[in-house]
Amino acid sequence: MKYLLSILLLFIHLLGVVAQNKITIDNETRRIREEFLDRKFGIFLHWGIYSMLADGEWVMHNRSLDRNEYAKLAGGFYPSLFDANEWAKLFKEAGAQYVTFTSRHHDGFSMWATKASPYNIVDATPFKRDIIGELAEACKEQKLKLQFYYSHMDWQRTDYPMGRCRSYPHDSATTNWKTYFAFMNKQLTELLTNYGPIGAIWFDGMWDHPEKEFDWQLDEQYALIKSLQPTCMIGNNHHGSPIGVEDFQLFEQDLPGQNTAGFSGEQKISQLPLETCMTMNNTWGYSITDKNYKSSEDLIRRLVTAAGLNANFLLNIGPRPDGKLPDQAVEILKHIGTFMKTNGETIYETRGGCVPPQAWGVTTQKGKKLYIHILHKVENRQIFLPLTTRSITKVVSYHSKAKMKIQQEEGGYRIFLPELPDMVDFILCATLK
Repeated sequence: MKYLLSILLLFIHLLGVVAQNKITIDNETRRIREEFLDRKFGIFLHWGIYSMLADGEWVMHNRSLDRNEYAKLAGGFYPSLFDANEWAKLFKEAGAQYVTFTSRHHDGFSMWATKASPYNIVDATPFKRDIIGELAEACKEQKLKLQFYYSHMDWQRTDYPMGRCRSYPHDSATTNWKTYFAFMNKQLTELLTNYGPIGAIWFDGMWDHPEKEFDWQLDEQYALIKSLQPTCMIGNNHHGSPIGVEDFQLFEQDLPGQNTAGFSGEQKISQLPLETCMTMNNTWGYSITDKNYKSSEDLIRRLVTAAGLNANFLLNIGPRPDGKLPDQAVEILKHIGTFMKTNGETIYETRGGCVPPQAWGVTTQKGKKLYIHILHKVENRQIFLPLTTRSITKVVSYHSKAKMKIQQEEGGYRIFLPELPDMVDFILCATLK
């Protein structure tokens, strides 16, 4: 019930707290942002040496592990079952249009052959293979846009000026923001030079230091990214309103306008493209004990609801240390793929519909077609569409094409429904005038 009530309030919230983005954008920037919104569904991958401890991606911090002891994990990291082509094919079949991969998480370990530090998948492990290089080729083959997660924070390097996440002894005498900033920019240059066109850089960890108290030199770093790849988008999971030339706004574990996870309390909805990232279970990185997976039906409803709120849905998987994806995750992706294969037209390349979210679901829109997604139980086999700005000429079942009886009333239209089948999303298609 709380979930339904929150959905009812989301659209009002979206209208009421829109923050104006005063950055002037050119046509090319507008184009790449629109194309990003067209994709609608992406896969998030949290993978690194932390998967060996099978306790999530924050295990180094949560267990206050010594950085030197933790680094020894790399010597045993050998994901022999990793197959980038198998991953990419599964993601494509699931209906995903892009992949965001953790190039380097907060533990500081790099998943590509970086020259900026020997602490990487090629130089520090017996595996000796460039994970990102292989994934880039596989994504290209499947026509999946590749994006990189990159952490601003680093628990391993001693020159990083540790902030609120300090969980073990840190020698402030070794702190050197100048060298750390140069290190990050060298790595970003590699990522944007060696692996073809990249869809976006997805930053995280800036919340370790409050923006008003610490100069992250974002303007300089963002300018570097745009100079290397002008069409590479920039997003930053700083849990605040967009900064500077950021291209899309992120929401962690919540739909835009919600704050059930406690990360979005200080965010105001901007006019930028929006993206919700969410875990399948309760952790981002692989956890052998976390079996609390959301159902595929629940995740499909969240994906559709995100589309109705004009947002993309980025669904996370934490691969196992051997390189395989968890069985539960694979099954969920297959179910989502079946749904998207049948109903993708009502999701891809749409925008949030002209009818705001209701207790029964959401609407998406493409031109004169308004897709009505009935996601939840309705009373008396009828729904009301509050709509005064457009006229509806007819409504049919998206699947059977059966015509629905409609009745215009004050403030909108009432649609009379047949006996609804037991399905995750009963879709109607309304023709707008």
